[in-house]
Amino acid sequence: MISLFRHGPSITMRLAALVVLSILLMTLDHRQQHLQDVRAALSLFVYPIQYVFNIPVSAGRWFSENVMTRQELLEENASLSAQRLLLEVRLQKLDVLKIENMRLRQLLDSSIKVNEKVLIAELLAVDLEPFSRQVTLNKGRRQGVYVGQPLLDAYGIMGQTVRVGPLTSKAMLITDPSHALPVQVNRNNLRAIAVGSGSPELIELQHLPNNADIVMGDLLLTSGLGGRFPRDYPVAIVTQVVRDPGEPFAKVSAHPLAHLEDSREVLLVWPTTVQAVEDEGDCVDDECALGQEEGAQ
Repeated sequence: MISLFRHGPSITMRLAALVVLSILLMTLDHRQQHLQDVRAALSLFVYPIQYVFNIPVSAGRWFSENVMTRQELLEENASLSAQRLLLEVRLQKLDVLKIENMRLRQLLDSSIKVNEKVLIAELLAVDLEPFSRQVTLNKGRRQGVYVGQPLLDAYGIMGQTVRVGPLTSKAMLITDPSHALPVQVNRNNLRAIAVGSGSPELIELQHLPNNADIVMGDLLLTSGLGGRFPRDYPVAIVTQVVRDPGEPFAKVSAHPLAHLEDSREVLLVWPTTVQAVEDEGDCVDDECALGQEEGAQ
């Protein structure tokens, strides 16, 4: 009799066979890479399916990016503009700090040249009178500032203090008409008195005879006479020498080396031989400076 139902291997046997077959295929693939081509073919077959399933995600992302409202775009633009402005301001501040650092380095180099006790001060105000050249500093009597104290910058002599308060002081620049400074020519040590002209870029040498050995381009230094200003510190460059036979004295003009109109930080100097004190008054005119020079001789 023919059996109506054929009974094959049991499910357990089939499972065991499949497990053994799987282990065998994995071993062969791991050791000899026989199934690499099969995987490549399957990846080509699966890619369209993956692409189709990824379409909803891509569509949702595209929709969210393109349906952004105009208000959101304006807000984002305003935020980015504010950030850009803030960064530009910070960049400008860095530039200012860089320039200030350079100025302070130059001042420190000047203090080494002077080799005296110094104090860095900042300008608070500038006198706006037409023929006056005076500035206000942020250092005063509490910091040891005294009347007649020399004022320098990184390039040369600027002037001296004329009034001192507890926290601030006023200084007269060498271009002020009331200021006089004993100087000497670096080339031959010829002594003279440099007097302010009222112009921001000009000082004059007074009482020099026509036959005085001075020419354009000569460097003027502080003579140190009177003990008020440090000796041999640059003051100005001679720019004009006019000799009139009908006049007893030559007309000599010079350009100050100090940046009188640009400097924001200055040096207050304590010379080693300070002869000026507050009770003695201010020696800021040409007669007083000339008297100091004659007394020193």
